[in-house]
Amino acid sequence: MMTPKRYTLLSLVLGLPFFLFMACSSGGAGAGGSASLESNIDSVSYGFGYNVGQQMSSSGMNDLKAQQFMAGFNDAMGEAENRLSNAQMQQLLTEYQMQAQQRAQQQRQQEGQQNMEEGQQYRDENAQNEAVTVTDSGLQYEVLEEGSGASPSVGDSVVVHYEGTTIDGTVFDSSRERGQPQGFLLEGLIQGWQEGIALMQEGAQYRFVIPPELAYGAQGAGQQIGPSETLIFEVELLEVHERDGN
Repeated sequence: MMTPKRYTLLSLVLGLPFFLFMACSSGGAGAGGSASLESNIDSVSYGFGYNVGQQMSSSGMNDLKAQQFMAGFNDAMGEAENRLSNAQMQQLLTEYQMQAQQRAQQQRQQEGQQNMEEGQQYRDENAQNEAVTVTDSGLQYEVLEEGSGASPSVGDSVVVHYEGTTIDGTVFDSSRERGQPQGFLLEGLIQGWQEGIALMQEGAQYRFVIPPELAYGAQGAGQQIGPSETLIFEVELLEVHERDGN
């Protein structure tokens, strides 16, 4: 599918062809609640709109006006005369893209700084617990239950049950909720897991508090793990499989 050249820059920011904005509501912010989702295409349209809205918001574009947005869209769909020249549109979109990127970057930096400070405070308090051990890297672990089986090396794979939360208790991933243990190649995991699980034996259950530099760092991961977030994992090591398959 072709994307008009004048929309290319904004499309790169959003990660979607610009014409997919047809799913956005023409009634302005909050109008989506009254939209009918009776047919399959209704739901598909809503899904595109929601995904685009998320990307716009996370890219610092949540100040766009839906009414004017849809006026431009409808003019293009109806092949009406453009109210702006192509040169004007290109300049406006380029300038706005740069401003939106700057706003998003500033917001993420502020969020990261707050997460860093709150995470450090949490780790400082957690380290006072006599049951908690702090390694040279800054990883904190607490033995909930000792095991008696094999311990993995970095080249091995493991089968575990686990639950990951942020320091406020928000669960972002849980094999227990899914009711299915998960297998991993240890060397493909974040550094905090590689170090922590290597301390365990089969049958053990540990609680790890992982600083951001041993987790996902300043970038975070997805929608649920923000920049510079401290993460908490409760991990039960079920099986160790050596590199040679034993």
